[in-house]
Order: sequence, then structure tokens, then C-alpha cells
Amino acid sequence: MEDFKGRVAAITGAGSGIGRALAIELARRGAHVALSDIDEVGLAETVNLCEGYGVKVTSQRLDVANREAVFAWADAVVEDHGTVNLIVNNAGVALGATVEGATIENFEWLMSINFWGVVHGTQAFLPHLKAAGEGHVVNLSSVFGLVSIPSQSAYNAAKFAVRGYTDALRIELEIEDCGVSSTTVHPGGIKTNIARSARVEDNAADLSGDLGDLDAGDMFDKMAMTKPDKAARQILAAVEKNRRRALIGPDAKVFDLVSRLPAGLYQGLLVRGAKKRRR
Repeated sequence: MEDFKGRVAAITGAGSGIGRALAIELARRGAHVALSDIDEVGLAETVNLCEGYGVKVTSQRLDVANREAVFAWADAVVEDHGTVNLIVNNAGVALGATVEGATIENFEWLMSINFWGVVHGTQAFLPHLKAAGEGHVVNLSSVFGLVSIPSQSAYNAAKFAVRGYTDALRIELEIEDCGVSSTTVHPGGIKTNIARSARVEDNAADLSGDLGDLDAGDMFDKMAMTKPDKAARQILAAVEKNRRRALIGPDAKVFDLVSRLPAGLYQGLLVRGAKKRRR
């Protein structure tokens, strides 16, 4: 997909953050957009922001953890728009907890959205993308899908899984030569609400001090180096160039370099840093 004008793009988690920015940027470029989010208020705001560009905008409240609902939405998108060329599996949540202290309920909640939501969206839209003759699957991982962080084991697990899943998808699509491709996106710190809306177990802060205190979004805001609109442009550039992976933000490039170091080296630095904060 070297041009988005006249194409149809579906986006999950479109009610805020990167999802909203992608919806607006795609509409600005002439793409028709099908938007979904579990947050109906935020979703309605995004719809309003996309209107006026002369494109068709549809929306639906959607819980990506609900497989049947995601498949039904994919069918509805094609029924409403006639086709679909791009699916962005963007919906995500955060959880701060230690491996030992994470409740199974919170762990399953995160995995059902951050990993299974990606699986559901990919499988639901892939047949429609192939039927269109050209298409792209964009799955959101994270820099935490490159490097593991204390208090983020559940998030790490989901984002590493998305990375492996989408890499395998890309290989399969190239073998098939079906006109569809995929990209794994690794955003760094993006100025969104994900940290402020995260679930945090008490044990997370006990382990790593401020690093586990995701509920205090001030620290995240200071670390976040990239605005959503800039992230959206970088993601779409990666689709246009058919990149396998997209590192979003300068900090993402740093994480990528760190991931190439010996595991003992970067993990040792994290251990020493966490111990220092605890003291």
C-alpha cells in the first residue's frame, strides 16, 4: 500500500492516543475509516475529528477481547465500506505488577486485550484483506516487546508475543504472495493516557520504586518523547515502505540497540538501577 487515498482502514483503540491520531491522519489523506473502541465517548470524539475530510467514517463500540464481536465487526466494515485494505490492531492496556504478585485476573485481562485482541483482529480481517487484493496488517507491540522490564512481566509477555506472532505472519504472507503484508510497530514513550489508566498492583512499586508506579502518569509524561500525531505519521510511512518493523520515537531506537546487547549486561543495569531507587 503506497497510497491511502480511497482505501479503507479499520482501527481498534481509536478513541484516543495513537489510534485517534492514525484515524485523523488517514482521513486527512483521503482514506475511509472504520473505527472501534470500548470507550464510546472517546470514540465519538474521534469520529467528529475525522469528519469533514470528505471520507466515510463508521464507528462501533468494541471489546477486542471478544472474538465473536471482532469477527462481526470485520464483516460489518466490509458491508458498510465494500472492502477493507488496512487493519491496525492498536487497542491496549497496561499493568504494573511483579511476576509473583500479579493476580491471574489482571494478567488475563491484559493478555485478552494486548495479545488476543491482536490475534482476533488479524484473523478476522485477513480474509477480507486478501479478497481486496491488496492490504496491510499493522500490529502494535512496544519497546517492551524488545526489552524486559521489572514490574512489566505481563505487558512484556503480551508485547513479545505480538512481535513473534506478527513476524511469523509476515513470513507466511510473503510465501503466499497474496498482495497482503504486515508490520510490527514498536512505539517508545508516546504521550497517551495508557499509563494513567493502567492497573497497578501494590507489589510493583515495592519492587522497583517509581518504575512500577504507572498510576502516577507524571513520570510517564516526562519520559514520553513522541506525540501521537508524529507516531501516526511514522507508522503510516512504515506501511508505505512495507517495513517489517517500525521503531517509533528516538527512545525506541535506543531500546532496539539495548536489546542487541548481551542479556546479562542490560539486565544487570536494570537490577542495579532498581536497587538504587529502592534505597
